[in-house]
Amino acid sequence: MQIHRLFEIVYMLLHHKTITARTLAQRFEVSQRTIYRDIEALSMAGVPVYAEKGNGGGIRLLPDFILNKSLLSEKEQHEILMALQGLSKVKNLETDKVLSKLSAVFQKSTADWLDIDFSFWAKDIPSNLFNDFKTAILERRIIEFDYYSSYGKKTREMTHRKIEPVQLWYKSGTWYIKGFCLGKQDIRTFKLTRIKKHRTTGTKFTERDLSNIKPPVMHDGNYIDEKQKPSAKIIFKMKKEMTERVYEDFNPEQCKKQKDGSFIITTTWPEDEWVYGVLLSYGEYLEVLEPEHIRETIKKKIKKLHSNYFF
Repeated sequence: MQIHRLFEIVYMLLHHKTITARTLAQRFEVSQRTIYRDIEALSMAGVPVYAEKGNGGGIRLLPDFILNKSLLSEKEQHEILMALQGLSKVKNLETDKVLSKLSAVFQKSTADWLDIDFSFWAKDIPSNLFNDFKTAILERRIIEFDYYSSYGKKTREMTHRKIEPVQLWYKSGTWYIKGFCLGKQDIRTFKLTRIKKHRTTGTKFTERDLSNIKPPVMHDGNYIDEKQKPSAKIIFKMKKEMTERVYEDFNPEQCKKQKDGSFIITTTWPEDEWVYGVLLSYGEYLEVLEPEHIRETIKKKIKKLHSNYFF
């Protein structure tokens, strides 16, 4: 039995006054028998809830009922408020309203225990984009948009996508939307900053069983097929001046510290322009040792870079 389902049933009854067992069963994707067991559990917990059969019947709360905060322990109340506070950092006005109401119910102040800045140095994500995707996920509505991708291309290419959105995902300082792409007939991830002209359609979808789908490798804001993009084992030396970045960018098992304070780093990355950009970002503090063809490519790129400044 899920405590969050019981909690939501009470709030739905507070808002709608009367709800049928069939409606609740469809909402939570359980049987009507499970709903009646939930109602019995709520009644035993002291919530004045009852069911009436026949025309005009349904599940109701006694008039003037106020949610009893004793349904949740002190720890559970704090965890709910902290979780809502974390969500409110994405500038969701609806979450702020719920946070305010529950704070009043629990008679607790909402200490500002967390501060998160999801914005980028160069540009931010429009708040309506995030909220539209959130709504599409919760309402299970297909969303479509134009997407700019550099995968497999020297220049970015725009494609039109229709997806069944599954999850908003925050990783490495960037927001992504995961979803089932109707064009590719597979799970895909899209970087929000590359999405243009999005639109939530009126078409609803049924949740898919994605448990047997093995997601491709994540790389440069896209899911890629490992068979299409070769990976390379790269070994390079990093000078001690980059110690802080080494600890930030690599796992301990990838690094071997040398007596002079430098590091020998071994990693496996898909070989493309992204990799060369990362390697060159370390400037004069990095030297590629293996493989030889990547070392030679780095040399050529340095020569081209040199020619931009020295004629």
